[in-house]
Amino acid sequence: MSAKGSVVIPSFRYKDAKAAITWLCDVLGFVRHAVYDGPDDTIGHAELTFGESGMIMLGSATNPSPAPQFNAIPSAIDGRVTSAIYLLVDDCMPVYERANAAGAEFVMDLREMEYGGKAFGVRDPEGYLWSFGEYDPWAVQP
Repeated sequence: MSAKGSVVIPSFRYKDAKAAITWLCDVLGFVRHAVYDGPDDTIGHAELTFGESGMIMLGSATNPSPAPQFNAIPSAIDGRVTSAIYLLVDDCMPVYERANAAGAEFVMDLREMEYGGKAFGVRDPEGYLWSFGEYDPWAVQP
């Protein structure tokens, strides 16, 4: 088990994984940890970090999968997703401003949450949902 990073690492498949990596890093604030090329100008595997302990993995949708019947990209299922990813930030504004400047589709505009902190939600260019919030569920609650 990792002493540094998260033990839960979401994984995604993208039609254009190279563009997704650029967008996720430039707009949402992820950092390239490892990127491995695949065949035919694809991404075989990539690891992007977020903050001190967050990470996601991704690859090109055309990569072989041991169980392809269990995976779908949003465009294959009418833009739906089965879950959104929540990213904890100290301040939503920098990410919100970058997403707004990039023309991201907001599914929830920036607002104060009744349980504390600000939050907002966006879709990335391929339709995955990303929620950002200042509410820290790990913090001691009054």
